Formats: sequence, C-alpha cells, structure tokens
Amino acid sequence: MSALSPPTPTPPPPAPARPTALAAPGRHGLLFTGFEPSGDDHASMVIAELRRRHPSLPIYAWGGPKMEAAGATIVERTGEHAVMGIPGVGKIIEHIQINRRIEEWLDKNKPALHIPVDSPDANFPICRMAKERGMRVVHLVAPQLWAWREGRIRKLRRLSDLVLCVLPFEEQWFLTRGVPAKFVGHPLFDVPLDFDRLDQRAGLIGAGSPKVALMPGSRPGEVKKSAFPLLDAYRRIKADFPAARGCFALTRQHYEDFLRAKAKDTGDWPADLEVVISDTDAVIRWCDMALVASGTVTLQVARQRKPMVTFYRFGKTWRLPLGIIGPLMFKTQLFTLPNLIAGKRIVPELVPHYGDGQALAVGVYRYMRQPGYADDQRRELDAVCAKFEGRSASIGAADAIEQVAGLAPATRPN
Repeated sequence: MSALSPPTPTPPPPAPARPTALAAPGRHGLLFTGFEPSGDDHASMVIAELRRRHPSLPIYAWGGPKMEAAGATIVERTGEHAVMGIPGVGKIIEHIQINRRIEEWLDKNKPALHIPVDSPDANFPICRMAKERGMRVVHLVAPQLWAWREGRIRKLRRLSDLVLCVLPFEEQWFLTRGVPAKFVGHPLFDVPLDFDRLDQRAGLIGAGSPKVALMPGSRPGEVKKSAFPLLDAYRRIKADFPAARGCFALTRQHYEDFLRAKAKDTGDWPADLEVVISDTDAVIRWCDMALVASGTVTLQVARQRKPMVTFYRFGKTWRLPLGIIGPLMFKTQLFTLPNLIAGKRIVPELVPHYGDGQALAVGVYRYMRQPGYADDQRRELDAVCAKFEGRSASIGAADAIEQVAGLAPATRPN
C-alpha cells in the first residue's frame, strides 16, 4: 500500500491594503454557501484571490476547511456528509434547519452579496432569502440545468444576478435562455502541475504493464456503488495480463477499509493492487489508463492526457424509475465532462452502468490490443484542454464578484 499525502500549498502574498467599498449601503461583506467538498475546493480559490485583493473585506461562509484556510470566517461547517442525486428525508430536514439559521444570520449581519457554490437544491432556498432581503446573487459554478431539470431555468433567472460558468459551452447555453452568464474557466486548471513532484511520487507506486488507475469517486455513496465493478474489472484484467498493476486513487483513508472488506466478500484482495490516499494527480501520472467514476476527476485525467473509460452507477432502487423517466429528465446524450466539452463521444462512457466489471475491462483490452486507440484519445483530450488555456477561474470569478458587489477593483497579481 502507498499512502501519499500532497504538500501544503503556499498561499499568495497579500496585496497592499486598499479601501474596500460595497455598492449596497448598510450591507457588509460577502456570504459563500457550499455544501460539498468540491464546492469547498472551488470557493477557496476565489476567496483566497478576494482576500489577497481586499484584506479587510468581510467574507463569511457556510463551508469547509479550505474556505476557512483561504480567509473566510466560517459561520457553520458543511460538506462532511455530501450526497449525490436526490437527498433522503434526513438530509432534507437537515437543510431546512440550516436554512432557518441562515435566515436569522442574514437578518442580523446584512451581507451585500450571496455567492452560492454548486449544490442548486441546497442553495436555491438561500438565494431566495437573499433576494428577498435586497442582496445580489452570483452563482459560483453554474447549476447543470443543461443536463437535467431544465425547467428550473426560470427559478435560476429569478434568483441570479450572474452565473459563473466553469465549462466553456455553458455561457452561451444560459445566455440564450435569458440568464446573465460568464465563462471564467475551471479551477482545476488554475494550479500548474508539478511534474517533478508527480514523477517522484508516482515512482513510489509499483511497476507493471498495463498500469491501471481505479477511481471510484469522492463521495461515500459513489465509492460504495463503484467498488464492485472496479474490483471485478481489475480481477479480469489481471487474469488476462498477469503483469498488470492496479492502484485505487482514494480521497479518504476509511474508504480503503471499506474496499478491502468489499474485496473479501467476493474473494481476496487482488494481487498487486495498491492504494494511494489524497494524491489523485500522482496516480494519474503513474497510470497508463484509468477507469473512472464520472465526475470532475475526468478532467483531472484529461489534463494529463491519459486514456480512460468512464462510468456512473445509480442505486438499484433507481434502475426502473430511470428506465421510464430518464429520457424525460436528462437533456443530453453525453454525460462525461470531456465528451460534453468536445461535443462528441471521445472517451467511452457507461451511464448508467449496472453490470459487473466486464465492460470496464474491455477498455483496457482495447488499449493493449487496438493500434491508435490511446493516441486518438490523447489528441481529442488535447483539444478539450485547449479550451481552458489562458484563463484563471479564480481571477475571472473575483473580477465578476467585484463588479457585481461594487467593490473597488484591486491590482491583479503579476
């Protein structure tokens, strides 16, 4: 097992203090609300940029540890128990209670601008409270209405002053539907990859051929659903290619305990199967090919131009309902981010996927046996990544927030 920990990033030096002014008289500061680890990631980079420009600006958050480290005052900690899809009764009750506390806080503190981060179901009620109190609302990470539940576009239009888009096709999609929108880039591309570091850390993972990264997602529910097909796929790959080496890229230590227990249910832990905690980029650097639960991580894989097969498993209870109403709910024939950005299927995607690991293993067989398969993917991934070149999501988002909030612009970093 390899348990690698990423280095602690060095925060940018603060800009010289300068006056900060908000457009709304009697209102003070910004409020970020995020309810998932990915939202904590995205918001923290923008908060750090705003804090660099405006050291005295009040910035508050219902958020996670990265927002706090970036300079936000955390009102309540969120994101530890994020869910994907339709939440259960307990999660709905929890958010009702959170909303009551946020409403009381808004009346007491009177911020000028609300910045909801992703999680539209959790954030829309807060947006409504903000607008009722005369606040402006800038969405950081556009709700993916282009994928499903497009009917919420009227609600988004009513509850938004601006939607900041992290995917290049989103700006035009929202603008044509009457929603002010701006493509700022994706935070994932803001931080340059340190290939010397990645090579060093990838060298600590075992050798093999092919080297296969197994990526089950970051949320507990995703890991639980993805474990069986990934384990089964690796067993199949290992049977056909005895020199193969696999590595699970996990975001939390306790996921490894779950995976090892899951492996015992269906046999022993596969030979030469390793685990790396909290260093996904190092695993991507190490691998020849990745089997990936569809999500933002597919852009991490694309960024290093590694061939991949993507998949997403819904819970068993959703198999029949999705088979009936799925065509009505989902507005796109593509689901994986590289395919959506390319506007065509450039990487295999199995969505929804309910089977064993056979279809995932086939992608590795093609990599090993089909001439040009990997090179074709790499060329297409080059074109996808080119759409993000020359942009900084944190700088673009901070610029937009300054403008909507009426903040005096600060000097950008050199």
